[in-house]
Amino acid sequence: MDISNVDLLKLQTKVMQNDSDVQGFAAALNAQFQQLAGEIINVLTYSRIDQLSEEVLDILAWQFAVDWYDATSDLATKRQAINDALKIYRIRGTPAAVQRVVEIYFGDGVVEEWWEYGAVPYHFRVTTNNSAATNEKAALLSKAVQAVKRLSAVFDGVVITDVETTPMYFAGIAHTGEFLTVKQVVT
Repeated sequence: MDISNVDLLKLQTKVMQNDSDVQGFAAALNAQFQQLAGEIINVLTYSRIDQLSEEVLDILAWQFAVDWYDATSDLATKRQAINDALKIYRIRGTPAAVQRVVEIYFGDGVVEEWWEYGAVPYHFRVTTNNSAATNEKAALLSKAVQAVKRLSAVFDGVVITDVETTPMYFAGIAHTGEFLTVKQVVT
C-alpha cells in the first residue's frame, strides 16, 4: 500500500462513503495526509546519508560529535566520515581506527608502527603514495588522526612518497673467440 496516494474516503465502508460529513472530512484530510506522507522521508536521515545535502551532513557531524570531520572536505569524504562514525567510535584508539581515517581522507595509505621504521616506542606514522595527497590534505589527515589515535601514541606525521613506473631494459652480450698472440721474432 502506497500511503502517498491513499484516499481516506475509499477506506470507509459503503454506508460511510455516502455520508456527506465523512466525505467532507475525507476531502479535508486527504491533502494533509498526502503532505505528511511526503515528509516521512525526511525522518530517515541515517539510512539516507548518501542522499543528504552538505548542510545536513555538517549538522549530523556536530550531532554525532565526529571529531575527525572536516567541514571543508569534499562531499564524498564528508559522507564517508559520517557513515563510518559509529564504527570508528567502537575502535577508537586503535591502529585500525587510524587506518580507517587514512582511507577516508587519502583513499589509501598505511599506518606504520614504530618498530616497522625504527622509531621510538609508541610512535607511528602514515605513509602513502597517493598522487592526490597534498600538503593540505596531509594537514587535514594529521588533525583527523589526532582525534582518533590513542592518547599515549605519538603521531610522527605523514610521509608522502612518489612512485613512478619507469621502463627498464636489460641487455647482455656474449662473446666467444680465440686469443691469438703474435710475437715478433728478431734474428
